Amino acid sequence: MPILVPPAEQYRDSFLEAVREAQQTGSGLGDTLSADPAELERDFPAFLAHLRRFEPPAVPPDGFVNSEYLWLVDGETYLGRVSIRHTLNARLREFGGHIGYEIRPSMRRRGYATLALRLALERARALGLTRVLVTCDVDNVGSRRVIEVNGGELEGEFRVPDYEKEIRRYWITLA
Repeated sequence: MPILVPPAEQYRDSFLEAVREAQQTGSGLGDTLSADPAELERDFPAFLAHLRRFEPPAVPPDGFVNSEYLWLVDGETYLGRVSIRHTLNARLREFGGHIGYEIRPSMRRRGYATLALRLALERARALGLTRVLVTCDVDNVGSRRVIEVNGGELEGEFRVPDYEKEIRRYWITLA
């Protein structure tokens, strides 16, 4: 059964495979899977530290919030990631929200994104959040379904400065 774990060295090879896979297919390059594989191979511990730089008790610089990356893994296999922002600033309220996720291309359309978001919601609940914002592009039908299946209630569709696509904002109430 896949679980969420902190990014760790033990998943290095599988993560690097996912990065290469995403770049070869040009499919859905999110912030994590667009990393330079050669740079990652040179200093994977530095990359892990970069991912974890805003975790509490760190005090993030202006414009940033405490957050965490968690990897969805099955055994030693990297399937994808979630990012959880512990609070919202003005920019995240407009675009990005509390939770983001991406699944490696070869593992898409298998229910992993739905699972990843469900597990991220459990983590958000454990952090004391009672309501979270999740956004996606209007034309990303798969992501819309994932959010809606996980209880997302549509706030609306919006244009955001400095972003070419229209987005949807969903709120999920955590019981």
